[in-house]
Amino acid sequence: MRAQILVVDDDTVSCELISELLRSAGFQASSLTSSAEAAGRLSSEKFHAVFLDMRMPPPDGLELARHVRDSPLNASSVIVMITAEHDNTLMKRAFEIGVQFFLFKPVERNKLLKLIRVAEHSIERERRRFTRVPMQRPVSMQANDKQLEGTTVDISFDGMLVQSYLVFPAGTRIQLTLDLQNGSTPLQLEARVLRTIGAERMAAQFKSPNATERNRLQEFLLPFILAAT
Repeated sequence: MRAQILVVDDDTVSCELISELLRSAGFQASSLTSSAEAAGRLSSEKFHAVFLDMRMPPPDGLELARHVRDSPLNASSVIVMITAEHDNTLMKRAFEIGVQFFLFKPVERNKLLKLIRVAEHSIERERRRFTRVPMQRPVSMQANDKQLEGTTVDISFDGMLVQSYLVFPAGTRIQLTLDLQNGSTPLQLEARVLRTIGAERMAAQFKSPNATERNRLQEFLLPFILAAT
Protein backbone atom coordinates (compact mmCIF):
# COMPACT_ATOMS: atom_id res chain seq x y z
CA MET A 1 0.00 0.00 0.00
CA ARG A 2 1.44 3.36 -1.03
CA ALA A 3 1.31 6.35 1.30
CA GLN A 4 -1.93 8.32 0.85
CA ILE A 5 -1.43 12.09 0.48
CA LEU A 6 -4.03 14.84 0.14
CA VAL A 7 -3.10 18.07 -1.64
CA VAL A 8 -5.36 21.09 -1.02
CA ASP A 9 -4.74 24.27 -3.03
CA ASP A 10 -7.32 26.58 -4.62
CA ASP A 11 -4.85 27.25 -7.44
CA THR A 12 -5.69 24.44 -9.88
CA VAL A 13 -2.33 24.52 -11.69
CA SER A 14 -0.31 24.40 -8.46
CA CYS A 15 -2.54 21.69 -7.01
CA GLU A 16 -2.17 19.41 -10.04
CA LEU A 17 1.56 20.04 -10.33
CA ILE A 18 2.21 19.03 -6.72
CA SER A 19 -0.06 15.98 -7.04
CA GLU A 20 1.62 14.78 -10.24
CA LEU A 21 5.10 15.18 -8.77
CA LEU A 22 4.05 13.23 -5.67
CA ARG A 23 2.63 10.44 -7.85
CA SER A 24 5.86 10.31 -9.85
CA ALA A 25 7.72 9.91 -6.55
CA GLY A 26 5.64 6.82 -5.70
CA PHE A 27 2.87 8.24 -3.53
CA GLN A 28 -0.90 7.96 -3.96
CA ALA A 29 -1.95 11.61 -4.20
CA SER A 30 -5.47 13.08 -4.24
CA SER A 31 -6.02 16.74 -5.07
CA LEU A 32 -8.74 19.18 -4.05
CA THR A 33 -9.18 22.88 -4.81
CA SER A 34 -11.99 23.29 -2.26
CA SER A 35 -10.82 23.61 1.35
CA ALA A 36 -14.39 23.07 2.60
CA GLU A 37 -14.53 19.75 0.74
CA ALA A 38 -11.10 18.88 2.13
CA ALA A 39 -12.35 19.37 5.69
CA GLY A 40 -15.02 16.74 5.04
CA ARG A 41 -12.54 14.29 3.52
CA LEU A 42 -10.16 14.74 6.46
CA SER A 43 -12.96 13.86 8.87
CA SER A 44 -13.78 10.58 7.13
CA GLU A 45 -10.60 9.33 5.41
CA LYS A 46 -7.07 8.54 6.55
CA PHE A 47 -4.19 10.38 4.86
CA HIS A 48 -0.57 9.79 5.84
CA ALA A 49 0.35 13.36 4.82
CA VAL A 50 -1.50 16.52 3.78
CA PHE A 51 -0.23 19.45 1.72
CA LEU A 52 -2.20 22.60 2.54
CA ASP A 53 -2.08 25.99 0.81
CA MET A 54 -1.77 28.75 3.38
CA ARG A 55 -4.05 31.27 1.61
CA MET A 56 -7.44 29.87 0.59
CA PRO A 57 -11.09 30.85 1.03
CA PRO A 58 -12.25 29.69 4.49
CA PRO A 59 -11.15 27.41 5.91
CA ASP A 60 -7.60 28.53 5.06
CA GLY A 61 -4.47 26.43 5.51
CA LEU A 62 -4.03 27.21 9.20
CA GLU A 63 -7.66 26.37 9.95
CA LEU A 64 -7.35 23.10 8.02
CA ALA A 65 -4.14 22.27 9.90
CA ARG A 66 -6.05 22.69 13.18
CA HIS A 67 -8.78 20.46 11.77
CA VAL A 68 -6.19 17.79 10.92
CA ARG A 69 -4.72 17.85 14.43
CA ASP A 70 -8.21 17.61 15.96
CA SER A 71 -9.20 14.70 13.70
CA PRO A 72 -9.19 11.22 15.29
CA LEU A 73 -8.09 9.72 11.97
CA ASN A 74 -5.42 12.23 10.96
CA ALA A 75 -4.15 13.76 14.21
CA SER A 76 -0.64 12.37 13.62
CA SER A 77 -0.51 12.87 9.84
CA VAL A 78 2.42 14.79 8.39
CA ILE A 79 1.41 18.38 7.51
CA VAL A 80 3.18 20.38 4.80
CA MET A 81 2.18 24.04 4.43
CA ILE A 82 2.34 25.55 0.92
CA THR A 83 3.00 29.28 0.91
CA ALA A 84 4.62 32.13 -0.98
CA GLU A 85 5.20 34.07 2.25
CA HIS A 86 8.38 34.08 4.33
CA ASP A 87 6.63 35.53 7.36
CA ASN A 88 8.21 34.38 10.63
CA THR A 89 5.09 35.17 12.63
CA LEU A 90 2.88 33.07 10.35
CA MET A 91 5.41 30.25 10.34
CA LYS A 92 5.56 30.29 14.14
CA ARG A 93 1.76 30.04 14.31
CA ALA A 94 1.83 27.16 11.85
CA PHE A 95 4.49 25.27 13.83
CA GLU A 96 2.48 25.77 17.03
CA ILE A 97 -0.57 24.22 15.35
CA GLY A 98 1.46 21.18 14.27
CA VAL A 99 2.76 21.94 10.76
CA GLN A 100 6.06 20.11 10.24
CA PHE A 101 7.30 21.25 6.83
CA PHE A 102 6.97 24.22 4.46
CA LEU A 103 6.91 24.19 0.66
CA PHE A 104 7.51 27.66 -0.74
CA LYS A 105 5.99 28.91 -3.98
CA PRO A 106 6.70 29.00 -6.82
CA VAL A 107 6.69 25.21 -6.62
CA GLU A 108 9.45 23.61 -8.67
CA ARG A 109 10.20 19.94 -9.25
CA ASN A 110 13.65 19.96 -7.61
CA LYS A 111 12.36 21.93 -4.63
CA LEU A 112 9.49 19.48 -4.06
CA LEU A 113 11.65 16.38 -4.52
CA LYS A 114 14.10 17.76 -1.96
CA LEU A 115 11.24 18.26 0.51
CA ILE A 116 9.99 14.72 -0.16
CA ARG A 117 13.42 13.31 0.70
CA VAL A 118 13.36 15.19 4.01
CA ALA A 119 9.74 14.27 4.87
CA GLU A 120 9.75 10.71 3.52
CA HIS A 121 10.80 9.04 6.78
CA SER A 122 7.99 10.72 8.73
CA ILE A 123 5.42 9.80 6.05
CA GLU A 124 6.62 6.20 5.90
CA ARG A 125 6.43 5.90 9.70
CA GLU A 126 2.84 7.17 9.61
CA ARG A 127 1.95 4.75 6.80
CA ARG A 128 3.30 1.75 8.69
CA ARG A 129 1.55 2.85 11.85
CA PHE A 130 -1.81 2.67 10.10
CA THR A 131 -1.18 -0.42 7.92
CA ARG A 132 -3.88 -2.94 8.79
CA VAL A 133 -2.94 -6.60 9.14
CA PRO A 134 -5.88 -8.99 8.53
CA MET A 135 -5.89 -11.17 11.65
CA GLN A 136 -8.48 -12.99 13.71
CA ARG A 137 -7.64 -12.95 17.41
CA PRO A 138 -9.96 -13.13 20.46
CA VAL A 139 -10.52 -9.86 22.27
CA SER A 140 -12.50 -8.92 25.36
CA MET A 141 -13.91 -5.38 25.60
CA GLN A 142 -15.25 -3.70 28.72
CA ALA A 143 -16.91 -0.32 29.24
CA ASN A 144 -18.34 0.56 32.65
CA ASP A 145 -20.21 -2.59 33.77
CA LYS A 146 -20.72 -4.08 30.30
CA GLN A 147 -18.39 -6.64 28.72
CA LEU A 148 -18.35 -7.93 25.14
CA GLU A 149 -16.41 -10.77 23.57
CA GLY A 150 -15.28 -10.47 19.98
CA THR A 151 -12.74 -11.29 17.30
CA THR A 152 -10.40 -8.90 15.53
CA VAL A 153 -10.85 -8.45 11.77
CA ASP A 154 -7.61 -6.50 11.36
CA ILE A 155 -5.03 -4.84 13.64
CA SER A 156 -2.63 -1.93 13.18
CA PHE A 157 -0.16 -0.18 15.49
CA ASP A 158 -2.90 2.39 16.08
CA GLY A 159 -6.09 0.37 16.46
CA MET A 160 -8.24 -2.50 15.26
CA LEU A 161 -11.52 -3.53 13.66
CA VAL A 162 -13.55 -5.93 15.80
CA GLN A 163 -16.41 -8.29 15.05
CA SER A 164 -18.82 -8.86 17.94
CA TYR A 165 -22.46 -9.73 18.54
CA LEU A 166 -23.07 -6.17 19.83
CA VAL A 167 -21.20 -2.86 19.56
CA PHE A 168 -20.41 0.02 21.89
CA PRO A 169 -21.46 3.47 20.60
CA ALA A 170 -18.89 5.67 18.85
CA GLY A 171 -16.90 7.66 21.40
CA THR A 172 -17.07 5.00 24.13
CA ARG A 173 -13.82 4.47 26.05
CA ILE A 174 -13.11 0.77 26.45
CA GLN A 175 -10.63 -1.55 28.15
CA LEU A 176 -9.27 -4.27 25.85
CA THR A 177 -7.79 -7.66 26.64
CA LEU A 178 -6.23 -8.91 23.40
CA ASP A 179 -4.81 -12.42 22.94
CA LEU A 180 -2.06 -12.04 20.35
CA GLN A 181 -0.61 -15.53 20.66
CA ASN A 182 -1.75 -18.72 22.34
CA GLY A 183 0.08 -19.20 25.61
CA SER A 184 1.30 -15.60 25.91
CA THR A 185 0.06 -12.99 28.38
CA PRO A 186 -2.80 -11.01 26.79
CA LEU A 187 -2.24 -7.33 26.01
CA GLN A 188 -4.07 -4.85 28.24
CA LEU A 189 -4.98 -1.73 26.25
CA GLU A 190 -7.21 1.31 26.49
CA ALA A 191 -9.08 2.39 23.37
CA ARG A 192 -11.89 4.56 22.07
CA VAL A 193 -14.56 3.45 19.62
CA LEU A 194 -14.13 5.60 16.50
CA ARG A 195 -17.11 4.31 14.56
CA THR A 196 -19.48 1.39 14.22
CA ILE A 197 -20.09 -0.57 11.03
CA GLY A 198 -23.53 -2.10 11.05
CA ALA A 199 -24.65 -3.80 14.26
CA GLU A 200 -21.70 -6.17 14.69
CA ARG A 201 -18.46 -4.32 13.86
CA MET A 202 -16.63 -1.39 15.44
CA ALA A 203 -13.32 0.36 14.81
CA ALA A 204 -11.32 1.14 17.96
CA GLN A 205 -8.30 3.44 18.29
CA PHE A 206 -5.70 2.65 20.95
CA LYS A 207 -5.08 5.35 23.56
CA SER A 208 -1.33 5.75 24.21
CA PRO A 209 -0.47 2.27 25.55
CA ASN A 210 2.37 2.09 28.04
CA ALA A 211 5.83 1.40 26.63
CA THR A 212 5.83 -2.32 27.46
CA GLU A 213 2.46 -3.05 25.86
CA ARG A 214 3.25 -0.81 22.86
CA ASN A 215 6.55 -2.61 22.25
CA ARG A 216 4.90 -6.02 22.51
CA LEU A 217 2.27 -5.01 19.98
CA GLN A 218 4.83 -3.54 17.57
CA GLU A 219 7.18 -6.52 17.81
CA PHE A 220 4.29 -8.86 17.04
CA LEU A 221 2.83 -6.85 14.14
CA LEU A 222 6.00 -5.57 12.44
CA PRO A 223 6.86 -8.78 10.52
CA PHE A 224 3.29 -8.93 9.16
CA ILE A 225 3.38 -5.24 8.20
CA LEU A 226 6.73 -5.57 6.43
CA ALA A 227 5.44 -8.61 4.56
CA ALA A 228 2.30 -6.70 3.52
CA THR A 229 4.17 -3.60 2.33
